[in-house]
Amino acid sequence: MTAIRTIFKAVGAATALSIWLAMPAVAQDQITIKFSHVVAPDTPKGKGAEKFKELAEQYTDGQVKVEIYPNSQLYKDKEELEALQLGAVQMLAPSLAKFGPLGVPEFELFDLPMLFKDRNDLVKITEGEVGRQLMSNLDAKGVTGLAYWDNGFKIMTGNFPVNMPDDFLGRKMRIQSSKILEAQFEALGAVPQVMAFSEVYQALQTGVVDGTENTPSNTYTQRVNEVQKFANVSNHGYIGYAVIVNKKFWDGLPEDVRAELDKAMAEATTYANDIAQEENEAALQAMRDAGTTEFHDMTEDEREAWFKVLRPVHDKMADRIGKDLLQQAYTALGIE
Repeated sequence: MTAIRTIFKAVGAATALSIWLAMPAVAQDQITIKFSHVVAPDTPKGKGAEKFKELAEQYTDGQVKVEIYPNSQLYKDKEELEALQLGAVQMLAPSLAKFGPLGVPEFELFDLPMLFKDRNDLVKITEGEVGRQLMSNLDAKGVTGLAYWDNGFKIMTGNFPVNMPDDFLGRKMRIQSSKILEAQFEALGAVPQVMAFSEVYQALQTGVVDGTENTPSNTYTQRVNEVQKFANVSNHGYIGYAVIVNKKFWDGLPEDVRAELDKAMAEATTYANDIAQEENEAALQAMRDAGTTEFHDMTEDEREAWFKVLRPVHDKMADRIGKDLLQQAYTALGIE
């Protein structure tokens, strides 16, 4: 009887061992990526993050698990970069304007007014040598750059015509906190006023400020067009993000896993950027159709006039961004 029990125990142990060996490596080797961002899930960035999660888990057969924390659930703007460096999270997608505190102000190149005419110009930088150099500058900070994600190009709005630089003289213009945006409106003769995005609608409605700038999708979803009589499809500025990871974590991944994650990120990037463009085009058309705002489409001659007024902002910020880098960007974009 004792011998029989021993045999059953042996068979049971062997069976358990065979089942354990047959199980995928997910249970013991699963890799978790915490992806934190500060916007809503239904934004282009939020949707891009969800697409990356879907593809990353699919391409690694579940070996990688991506946990997404939107709406600053884990960290706010000022905290998340430090959290990434410390390894508290593995992945972020901060605004390109937010890299100054990390000690990489070169990314503020993207904030310069009138630098890009359209998306064709933009990809000459993001997919060219300048974009690669900017990402490599993050290495020394313990960060690896993976991709550029779009929000879109900005339009000008006001309760006054916003077609030409002279129109802004003495006007109070809302901005987010940025030395470059402050210099931009000062060059136009306006009075820049830093204000939280959530306060903009009421400030425009009550006349606390006279106008603002933002992407069409942000302008529309915040109903800014309801309290602004005029708009200029100027594409004078750009808002975008860089998807970044903790370098030590990324370099420590198995090479085959990292290759699949690179593939997932490339596809998620195309997806996110296409959505951003579609939503901006749809928002712009919806605001035109609403009829509450008179829209002006900037001409080439007008763009040259704007660039002439705003180029001194580039010169003023050249030392901060890097004169050589700025010249590289000019060369890539055909700017003399």
